[in-house]
Amino acid sequence: MIQAIGLTSNPRKEFPPALDDVSFEAQAGCVTALLGGAGAGKTTALRLMLELQQGRGVTFFRGRPLHRMAHPSREVGVLLGDVPGHPARSVRGHLRMLCAAAGVPARRADEVLEVVGLVSLRDERLGTLSRGMDRRLGLACTLLADPHTLVLDDPAEGLTTRERRWLHGALRAHAAQGGTVLLTTADAKEAARTADRVVTLERGRLVADQDAAEFARTRLRPRVAVRTPHASRLATLLGKQARTAHRSVEVVRESGNRLSVYGSSCADVGEIAFRNGILVHQLADEIGDMGPGPDTDPDGMESRVDEESRAAYGDAAPTKADAGVSSRRRRGAAPRRGERRAPAGDAASDPEKSQAPGEGQGGVAAREDFQETSPGTGDEPSGRDAGSRPSDHPAYDLPDLPPPISVRPAPSPLRPLRYELRRALGVGTGFVTAGVVLVVSALTAVVLARIGHTPHARLLAAWPRELPLPPAALGAGLLGAIAFGDEFRHPALAADRGTVPRRLGLLAAKLLVASATALVLAVLTVGCNIEVLYLVYGRELAEVPADWLALSASWIGLVVGCSWAGVLAAGLFRSTTAGLAAVVTVPIVVVPLVQKVLEGPSVRTAAGFPLRLREVLLSQWPFGGERYLAAVARVVGQPVGGAMTLSLAALLCAYLFTTLRSRVR
Repeated sequence: MIQAIGLTSNPRKEFPPALDDVSFEAQAGCVTALLGGAGAGKTTALRLMLELQQGRGVTFFRGRPLHRMAHPSREVGVLLGDVPGHPARSVRGHLRMLCAAAGVPARRADEVLEVVGLVSLRDERLGTLSRGMDRRLGLACTLLADPHTLVLDDPAEGLTTRERRWLHGALRAHAAQGGTVLLTTADAKEAARTADRVVTLERGRLVADQDAAEFARTRLRPRVAVRTPHASRLATLLGKQARTAHRSVEVVRESGNRLSVYGSSCADVGEIAFRNGILVHQLADEIGDMGPGPDTDPDGMESRVDEESRAAYGDAAPTKADAGVSSRRRRGAAPRRGERRAPAGDAASDPEKSQAPGEGQGGVAAREDFQETSPGTGDEPSGRDAGSRPSDHPAYDLPDLPPPISVRPAPSPLRPLRYELRRALGVGTGFVTAGVVLVVSALTAVVLARIGHTPHARLLAAWPRELPLPPAALGAGLLGAIAFGDEFRHPALAADRGTVPRRLGLLAAKLLVASATALVLAVLTVGCNIEVLYLVYGRELAEVPADWLALSASWIGLVVGCSWAGVLAAGLFRSTTAGLAAVVTVPIVVVPLVQKVLEGPSVRTAAGFPLRLREVLLSQWPFGGERYLAAVARVVGQPVGGAMTLSLAALLCAYLFTTLRSRVR
């Protein structure tokens, strides 16, 4: 079950909070609908419950808050808006990628596709799905880890009648198996037809928390709310008047001394009561399905007092302030600061004790449906303890605020390497980029060989002196930037928590996959360039240089370093463009700075490095391993290598700093 206690959003400058002290429960085995119009606070309530937005309050999912769960996706399935995913990814590929993120077997993707009826569309791209199929895929994503609780934000929006019927049937089946379903909707009739319990919000406040049957009976039709100590007599007179006038009027006797009159108006009811000398304590129009209309005074909420009845009964009609207090008591909301809450044992809150005609002016009774409130909202206990508390006690007038809601980072995938491989191979962006890089490199090598005056090493890498980086390095940097940039543009990992996780496990997986991709791209580029030069110009330009080891180390280090720079910059700035800009910045800005620093007579070289290394280690490395270390040292000692090392170190430190700071917050 879900227990939401004291949900309150942070105020926005001079505007009131979008959600104000809302508490409700969603029972297991039931479908609970959070009902409200635009701006009622439905989505804000879900975001506060899921710890996606700063505020106050606490939400328990089966007795535990979300941040206390080891694997939240296995406990709570969330669908907020459309399915987040790359439009070029297939339906089955998207689900298999999320299987790796949730730590469930890949065959689970085929199982949920069969459940939601998308088996025939498993090879379709996400960008080609219709609205109804997208909703089915969203439900499949929420069911992937077999969660107990489903939280969906307006899942039936934009669906046809048939698709709505299917969706509500699927949610009903999940609830019938013992699960908890909480959904938002703006359609009152749909809420009454598909939910077991309806929680109504209006302007960020809780208006009603009712069973579906009670909601359909009392809130789906406009009615006149009448409170009088002579309820039975007035009901008889209203029925007699309706039969005489041949009108369809329904009078429902509510708890205590309250009547709900359907098919009439305040003026007609007030006139009948006035002619027969019946004292009326309350006479108000109530619009059922969405609470008060837009022109209603927020302090009055549901209890709008008819001015004609006030003129007819004078002081017997309640004042606007009394009506506002009565409305807040019926809804179970906490009193405003400085306003005294009547104890549960007080006569003002007991309908059986407020029926006498002479007991005070404007006496109103709290409706039994809304008298009890959820724990944690600052309401006083009932009975003797509440009545014995002095009215001037500060804790009585100003209830304690609920605990603050902190936005916490989402956990990283359980199997990050498998997730990253499926993410990279699930779309054709990487393959297209690699193909373009190979073609551009080959053409550039041919043109450079035609022009001449290009060193042989640069010719094999297709690196003109006029360009800061060769095409292979730019392609590797772009693929690295896409690796993290796509997470923020199409946040597949944010379906349940709202933020892309920036954990070391996911970062290590992305760096490893980016390194393998860059290595393959570097080898293929040089190989393709050699083959093209051999075909066009013969064997002379296709020969391997004598110092191929140092050149290979420099070439691989450059391409892999560019891919890492793209990954780190995109993860730090949350943008693919920023990642690629960081790659280009290294040769344009950082390399000249490093060259400027290294200029002068104090520059020392790494000459004799293998010999000194052998002396330090006191052993002979097998297969000439010291040569490889010497090659790496020469690469780092170069201006480009030093600049790349400096840039990667700065980006990694900034990434770690922002990650640790978000954890502390």
